[in-house]
Amino acid sequence: MKQAISLTVLTVIALELAFVGLGYDTVADITYGTIAVMALLIAGTFLWLWFERTTPLAIGMAISWLGIAWVAGWWWAYSLMGAPGWAVAHPGLFVILAFPIVGAILHFAVIQRSFGFHGLHFLWPAIGALAVSIAVYLGSHAG
Repeated sequence: MKQAISLTVLTVIALELAFVGLGYDTVADITYGTIAVMALLIAGTFLWLWFERTTPLAIGMAISWLGIAWVAGWWWAYSLMGAPGWAVAHPGLFVILAFPIVGAILHFAVIQRSFGFHGLHFLWPAIGALAVSIAVYLGSHAG
């Protein structure tokens, strides 16, 4: 746990120092690219673990990380292409956003089973997240 906290703090410091030295666009472009590539590697690893049947979480992890890779990759490409207007409201982004949602739902299903529960109760965290998001959206657009 101490290593994870230390690594997080050092990474935040490194990114903030890079921002001060190189500016937002450069650091964001490089960071989104780094995240996209690392997430693809992690997704591939979990896909292999799923094929090997090593853990029930593997397919959820593979789909989640693939989604993160594609979201980061979308914004990386978007920025590198100069923020093209066609990409701002492109419906293809919803295909990409489906992957982390599905990955999370699969995680909730496995977590539910690990507690010995059955049925569709694992959907409640996803429904709750959707409700919070809708409430925040409506609150930010009120009045």
